[in-house]
Amino acid sequence: MTNSHHRRKGGGHQRRISVRAVRRQQPDLRKLSRALLQLAAAQAAAEAAAKAEAETAPTDSPEASDD
Repeated sequence: MTNSHHRRKGGGHQRRISVRAVRRQQPDLRKLSRALLQLAAAQAAAEAAAKAEAETAPTDSPEASDD
């Protein structure tokens, strides 16, 4: 399978990661590193979205209003 099958054309969808155990003498470091990078990117995106949501959310606390 070529790399063209793995490229995303749409930017907004999430990919699901599945893990299956396969016994090997040496671990597949390329697959492990790609999975780790995808997890880190997903976590960074989730944190950025949460931060952006927190910054744009209106505050309803009494300290925020100067009545």
